[in-house]
Amino acid sequence: MEQTIQTQVRDYYGNQLQTSADLKTNACCTDDIPAAHKKILATLEDEVLAKYYGCGVCIPDAVAGITVLDLGSGSGRDVYLLSKLVGENGRVIGVDMTEEQLAVARRHVAAHTATFGYARPNVEFRHGFIEDLHSANLADESIDLVVSNCVLNLSTDKAATYREIFRVLRPGGELYIADVFADRRVPEALRHDPVLYGECLSGALYIEDFRRLLAELGIRDYRLTAKRVLTVNNPEIERKTGNIVFYSLTVRAFKLPLEDRCEDYGQVATYLGTADDPNRFVLDEHHVFETGRPLPVCGNTADMLSRTRYGGHFRVDGDKQTHFGRFSCGPAAAGVPAAAAPGGCC
Repeated sequence: MEQTIQTQVRDYYGNQLQTSADLKTNACCTDDIPAAHKKILATLEDEVLAKYYGCGVCIPDAVAGITVLDLGSGSGRDVYLLSKLVGENGRVIGVDMTEEQLAVARRHVAAHTATFGYARPNVEFRHGFIEDLHSANLADESIDLVVSNCVLNLSTDKAATYREIFRVLRPGGELYIADVFADRRVPEALRHDPVLYGECLSGALYIEDFRRLLAELGIRDYRLTAKRVLTVNNPEIERKTGNIVFYSLTVRAFKLPLEDRCEDYGQVATYLGTADDPNRFVLDEHHVFETGRPLPVCGNTADMLSRTRYGGHFRVDGDKQTHFGRFSCGPAAAGVPAAAAPGGCC
């Protein structure tokens, strides 16, 4: 059955969809693109942009000089955006299973290299399956940042996919994804509908099962950075999906040995104003750091800011020698079901 779904997905994105205008729902729709990203996107080749099917913004701050892996890179839109952001000394690898999409991405490598003024390409596109990144020749602990834009829901084996992600991430590395999630488990019968699956709906994970899956992999705290309800706007598809509510969520998680609850060690974090935005840094929906303003943080947040590539952009005072009990975190934002609130300090 899994091979059948993969074949259907390849056909949907390789043959049935010619541009984003062919989509039948609003699931693959990106809002709130940062101004700096828009400026870069305006320089990309038209064909790359036309075949973009993402559902959010899945590029975090401070990516200069790092190695990034884009899972389900498609026509290469996010790879080329990242190509500019990581700079000539950085590296971006795109992995996709659809040859037609890879062909689009590959034929624009030279053009974008010239546009960005690089002496040589800093991107490459590999054929492979996100459930088995050995198929794309990706070694253990070789990647600083894994991104994916509305693709992981298409995986036929979510456990294998996330296991592979944290295999290839270096310690302290980051997963940053925009993807479709559901407020309940999607009935198995809907997974066999090629349109529902291709439109990123029937493969969506129930948000609590996502939390459980990460916990099984040792990832005990993840953070929500953006959310929106998918209204679908297709009566026939809405009839099939019934009362299921779908969300586009942007999520970040780190390969760190974090605790499963927010604990108070009296630590304080101060943003130095040296990342992308000189005025503030957004870790998640409930942690917005103003430059120079100390903010009490839980132990997990302190580790996210000090034991990752963000360490040079923060001063974290205090250690974990003294424990003061549970850390009081803000409530989940209104409009997100309780199940969509991450397990940690969000």
